[in-house]
Amino acid sequence: MELSTAILIIGFAALFAAFLLLLIGLVYSELMNSEIPPGVPSQWKLHSIHGLFVGIALVGRIFERLGLCHQVVFTRWVIARFLAPKKSAPPGLLIKDLVFAEVPVRVYQPTAPSAGKRRGLVYFHGGGWVMGSIDVYDEVCRYIAKESETTVVNVEYRLAPEHRYPVQLDDCHAATSHFLRVAEAEFGVDPCRVAVGGDSAGGNLAAALCQRMAEKEDGSLTAPCAQVLIYPALQMADFNLPSYQQNHAVPILFRARVPFYFIQYLNGDTSVIPDVLEGNHVPADLKLKYRKWLSPDNLPAECKARRFVPKVVSSYDGEVYDVVKGGLEPAVSPLLAEDAIVRKMPPMFILTCEYDVLRDDGILFKKRLEDLGVPVTWQHVSDGFHGIINLSNGWLSFPSSRLGLDSIVNYVKTL
Repeated sequence: MELSTAILIIGFAALFAAFLLLLIGLVYSELMNSEIPPGVPSQWKLHSIHGLFVGIALVGRIFERLGLCHQVVFTRWVIARFLAPKKSAPPGLLIKDLVFAEVPVRVYQPTAPSAGKRRGLVYFHGGGWVMGSIDVYDEVCRYIAKESETTVVNVEYRLAPEHRYPVQLDDCHAATSHFLRVAEAEFGVDPCRVAVGGDSAGGNLAAALCQRMAEKEDGSLTAPCAQVLIYPALQMADFNLPSYQQNHAVPILFRARVPFYFIQYLNGDTSVIPDVLEGNHVPADLKLKYRKWLSPDNLPAECKARRFVPKVVSSYDGEVYDVVKGGLEPAVSPLLAEDAIVRKMPPMFILTCEYDVLRDDGILFKKRLEDLGVPVTWQHVSDGFHGIINLSNGWLSFPSSRLGLDSIVNYVKTL
């Protein structure tokens, strides 16, 4: 081996080692900034999952700064390639990839004989309107379809930052409307027994779609019979609710990431995130209006038992409001819809997790619907955290994941 070649190999090895050490240091630093409450079982598992996602994101960020690829593109590729392997259909399910109104979907149909028309569930995946796919949520939709004997439609709506609001909501609307029209003829599903649902950002889309369809109801199309919301993100007016304070650094969703995802959904101007976190983006008149819906006084006492300090926001920045005002519209923040619209929403199942920054969004929405006479079924996972339903299998699984999934299945069976 020539000396120059040996030097080159040693140089590359040293560079790789330096990169690896840097990555390990950055991941360690991020892990030290996280806080996993004692109430979460198998804390090492959550640390491992968090470290994995942090590592993927950091490598993506480095590649982006080197001009190799966008961080989001890299993260999606890694997740699709290594964390969401495609599997063959299990016994008892027929799985088809189709297109509904130009929107890709995956349909899961139970093959067991049915005495009558089946139920249906149109599912919108989570991922902050930026991540997620029908492959990532394949396991979740398989489980719901098989265990509840329900035809499930898993929707591949377009994502930010390539596509901004209202593209995601429009895709969900188009796919749902198409399924409602063909449910009986093509899938043997009763269109009057079709619900919509989703987790996190997908829960937001499900709630917003129910409000949109209730507002524009003209009798030409059957509306969803129920909404299944799993730790949904429902408002971007107040990021200082008790659950945001208590769980600000609990994986998998940190407090600061929630406005980041909302803003990616809206327009991508992340420069306003610090002001949005402080609450400087809401004018005084809207603060007063929203207080009746967002006040911590509307939460059960146990939600305020862990370190909560009420925050009084006195400042307001009109320029920040101009950037994010679209996020205060009910189509993006369904919790902020007027009573007349919320009253028209279908019955709701809602799942919340104790160690989730979005916990209080769900509980406050539950109270609004109950106060307006809308039937609500609530499942609270006392040791759960954001993203728990995706962790039901493998060595990094959690018992509360199956508890959450089974509560969804049991509700869907009642439709």
